[in-house]
Amino acid sequence: MSDTKVHLAARIATADFRQSLSRSLKATASRLASALLVLLVGSLVVFLTIKAAPGDPALSVLGEQASPEAIAAFHKEHGLDRPLAMQYLSWLGGVLTGDFGASLTVAARQPVSALLFAKLPATLFLGFYALFLAVAISLLLGTLAASQRGKLTDTVCTSISVFGISMPDFWLSYVLIYFFGLGLGWFPTYGYVSPGESLVDALYVGFLPALAIAAPMAAVFSRTLRAVLIETMTRPYVTAARAFGLKSGFIFLHYTFRNALVPYLTVIGLQIRYILGGVVVVERIFGVPGVGSLMVDGSFQRDYPVLLACTIVFLAIVLLVNTVTDSICTLLDPRRSR
Repeated sequence: MSDTKVHLAARIATADFRQSLSRSLKATASRLASALLVLLVGSLVVFLTIKAAPGDPALSVLGEQASPEAIAAFHKEHGLDRPLAMQYLSWLGGVLTGDFGASLTVAARQPVSALLFAKLPATLFLGFYALFLAVAISLLLGTLAASQRGKLTDTVCTSISVFGISMPDFWLSYVLIYFFGLGLGWFPTYGYVSPGESLVDALYVGFLPALAIAAPMAAVFSRTLRAVLIETMTRPYVTAARAFGLKSGFIFLHYTFRNALVPYLTVIGLQIRYILGGVVVVERIFGVPGVGSLMVDGSFQRDYPVLLACTIVFLAIVLLVNTVTDSICTLLDPRRSR
């Protein structure tokens, strides 16, 4: 009888696991399909927006005094004289095969995919560096503020968070350069070192630009974490854990912090777009040769293929991060997949 019960319990547990796994896979597939649809619609919106913007790449290459015949020849050579629908479908077909076209003005006739592969590592390094700093700062400030609620420590941490939210990344970049670069001389104010050359030098040189991107996000993360931790601390299961005499550290890690991770990670996933937005400006200020700088060059010089490729790459990164964040949150809280 006992063996029968054990076997039945094992079968029930296996069935529950398979059902939960099936729901998670279906939810992930649905998210991926939605992300691909958003990416397709986003590419069309970006394409039409870029085409509607004033300026002509032919004038950037040939000069303002170029003859109408030379401009027409340039348009015909690069397919800019075709209807917008044909241009978009041709570009989309190339993207599906990994071909983003050739640069018009930034690096004439060079494949845009080669430019992206050369610039993307610097942007990814700066983005991950900024995200690490933002998470580390927010965990410290948010946890201190929640654990010392209503005290001086809470007031100080909350004030820092409010100050961080109010600082634009471009303004903070110049403040960091003035104080820590030109004033104290602690960090370089311009340039980039690849992690492949020296990880220590890359972390040192990239600290100021990463901090400029991370500070506003850390403020948002810390305020979110503080609010969620304070709310979780009042839940009945936390009160019951204290009544059982469990240690405060154990209660915080296993009951409070773990249950606060889902909304905290959700906010982190949603804020990734601000990292990429900050990268575009901060890379230019600090001279980081990344996709953000390439995007600015493409915008100024009306290089449609470069600008389109950079925008789509940023959009794809945001969608991918949001999908991964949703999947992680589903693992932490399986009820989200139902």
